[in-house]
Amino acid sequence: MIETIHHNDSVVAIIIYKDHHTDGIEFITPQDFTLQLGSMTRPAGYKIVPHIHNPVRRETVGTQEALFIKRGKIEIDFYSFEQVYLQSRVLSTGDIVLLAGAGHGINVLEESEIIEVKNGPFIAGSDKGRFEGRKGK
Repeated sequence: MIETIHHNDSVVAIIIYKDHHTDGIEFITPQDFTLQLGSMTRPAGYKIVPHIHNPVRRETVGTQEALFIKRGKIEIDFYSFEQVYLQSRVLSTGDIVLLAGAGHGINVLEESEIIEVKNGPFIAGSDKGRFEGRKGK
């Protein structure tokens, strides 16, 4: 299952739950997203032709990040750009979330191992704007 969380006309997050299955290849994100997430199922013996990714100049504004929950359980809170709480989801082992825009906070419910992938480069001092989340979270 894939769930998209919206606020107004913007995508805040895309969650790919561990039970999601793709036949062939499926790109989950819109083509204009900074991070592109695809899912594929290929049979044994399938070959991907050797290739390189050409050094194409891209200009991006903002940061998108994907979190891969290798093990454990987290609760993720989603916020608008105005720092208003929207909703929460619990993610566990095998789930993936693309944080596409606006704000988020995470409460680790069980010891968790998480892989984070985001666009760079990281700009210390400018990359994040922290704010007070919902009470107790």
